[in-house]
Amino acid sequence: MKLELTQEQQLFREMVREFAAKEVAPRAKEVDEQGIYPHDTIERMGELGLMGVAIPTEYGGAGADNICYAIGMEEIARACASTSVVMSVNNSLVGDLLYRFGSETQKRTYLKPLAGGQTVGCFALSEPAAGSDAGAQQTTARRDGDGFILNGTKNFITNALEADIALVFATVDRELRDRGVCAFIVERGTPGFSITKVEKKLGIRGSSCCQILFDACRVPSENLLGEVGQGFKIAMASLDAGRIGIAAQAVGIAQAALDISLGYSTQRIAFNKPIASFQAIQWMIADIATQTEAARLLTYRAAWLKDRGVRHTKESAMAKLFASETASRAATKALQIHGGYGYLYDFPAQRLFRDARITEIYEGTSEIQRLVIAHHLLS
Repeated sequence: MKLELTQEQQLFREMVREFAAKEVAPRAKEVDEQGIYPHDTIERMGELGLMGVAIPTEYGGAGADNICYAIGMEEIARACASTSVVMSVNNSLVGDLLYRFGSETQKRTYLKPLAGGQTVGCFALSEPAAGSDAGAQQTTARRDGDGFILNGTKNFITNALEADIALVFATVDRELRDRGVCAFIVERGTPGFSITKVEKKLGIRGSSCCQILFDACRVPSENLLGEVGQGFKIAMASLDAGRIGIAAQAVGIAQAALDISLGYSTQRIAFNKPIASFQAIQWMIADIATQTEAARLLTYRAAWLKDRGVRHTKESAMAKLFASETASRAATKALQIHGGYGYLYDFPAQRLFRDARITEIYEGTSEIQRLVIAHHLLS
């Protein structure tokens, strides 16, 4: 197995790294502290192909592979985790599903502008009573002539405030549980679609997180994604790809923790020498570096399998589990290395600490990842 990146992948990394350093990182503090959605940055990312990395060029994407997607996510997250989660939702949860399950008309109408960055999407699966148990959908979809009427509430929906379209999951029969779930493309501005609450979050504060209400929201039949009853399968298919994206985001956060730890420890003087000369600091840095590299390799492996059309549920879960917990450990150690300064808003350690924590929760909690892994090992 070759561990080297191809020339195309190396060039892609160089391009994204340069963009992130020049245009994303300088705004990260402002985006976090003021909770600013970086519209102009997202638009520029669309121009660079970052909002649809693995989507074919005929549908507005960059036409690259999923390893490039992981690389792109890592580099953007290394600069600003808030910006990276907007990218992740557009690529993994919306664009990938439109490409895999959408009709040709749906791809031309919705995927092309989405992958090109002209529009942004959100993924409306979670509900007040349906988080990890995604099959327990309470939002209903009732047949009405040549369309469906949606009623229900969605929680914790990333990008909802800015999204032009939402992929919404609803059931035609609650008694059927996952067998009754359908997926719909719902446009912003559709009567009965409203944002009822914008959440205030601990981290990734530059991306919106909202509650959405569907009150007699009518969706035409041509906006059904896939077939009736196929929604749960579509949702679960998105999670494998989504976990690769969040794993890559976590790797980026961990790498940023290593970056600031190296920089600070070589400049901070204690007892007349840099604290990097102390074994206690060296061991923390060694742990961050080793675990970050391991997380990166797990993430690339899952992306490599996806590129080859091989089932990668277990591998994506492993990557997401290890990378997210690595990000939290790395950010904690980075804050400790900074000492009291790490606790101050003037330094980035506290932002990484807050941003890292969500990676263990969204796209499936660490506990769910362990269940997925165990199921594949024991079945």
